[in-house]
Amino acid sequence: MSDVTQIAAIATAKAQQLGIHKFDLSGSAVDEASVQVDQGEAKQVKASTRSSVMVRVWNEANTVGVASTSDVDELGLELALKMAQEASAFGALEHGSDFSPAATAPIEELPVNPTSPAEISTLIENLIDTEAKLLEAHPAIVGVPYNGLAQRDAQRFYLNSEGALRQEARSSTSVYLYSKTEEEGKRPRSAGAYRVSHDLAGLDLEGCWKEAAEKTISHLNYQKITSGKYRVILSAEAFLSLLGAFSNLFNAQSVLDNRSLSTRESIGDAIAPPSYLSPMMLSILTILVKPPLTVKARPPGERC
Repeated sequence: MSDVTQIAAIATAKAQQLGIHKFDLSGSAVDEASVQVDQGEAKQVKASTRSSVMVRVWNEANTVGVASTSDVDELGLELALKMAQEASAFGALEHGSDFSPAATAPIEELPVNPTSPAEISTLIENLIDTEAKLLEAHPAIVGVPYNGLAQRDAQRFYLNSEGALRQEARSSTSVYLYSKTEEEGKRPRSAGAYRVSHDLAGLDLEGCWKEAAEKTISHLNYQKITSGKYRVILSAEAFLSLLGAFSNLFNAQSVLDNRSLSTRESIGDAIAPPSYLSPMMLSILTILVKPPLTVKARPPGERC
């Protein structure tokens, strides 16, 4: 993983050499390994080490230039700072970005418990065993075409010329299983499950294959659905995805960049009829948009 303190020292020194007085860097580094199996045999093994850094430089006119690099050594950072410095001459004159006031504010230190990665052979053995248990759960389950067991060490950091220095490092291990069924006279059915944990020892492999089996089996005796209107219950992930699909309506940066149906004059206007918003949706949008939306929640007791 990258030494953030060393990166900060290099960036500060190179910025002084180039005559740059205001800059910031944000970046990440990821070490990842994953395995996939098929019918009890290893199918695919992947490993990668990735890093990326985004550099922003402000000039005397307070316009900003941006550059990116995957090299965090002295030469890579110097070239990125120089390119961002040159690009700042073409920066936007209106609605320019700036440092966040929270960048240097005190924050609570979160506990970091780095874990040692498991051997690739251990990952393969665990995934083969998990796949076998899922295949044995029901005669109709003939394969697990999509599966994977991965471990990941990730680091993120931010620093700027005002002395801000933030960094975060996390380890995680995850597994996903997506099974497939075949029955005579019926269409194939599929379902999946996913689990994530801090390390392999704490990963709920049993819970994952059992959930995948339960979902898959529940789809076997399917029947046609009569046309009509039905109430739909969205999972948390689906709700956030749906909300994100319309986020440019109330995202401030999208409005300033003219990438939204809303404009700067739209603040305080209703963006949807009250009947379209449940009380929960209304409360979320009220937090995201200031001043609050000019919409009203439904009367208490009325279904959304």
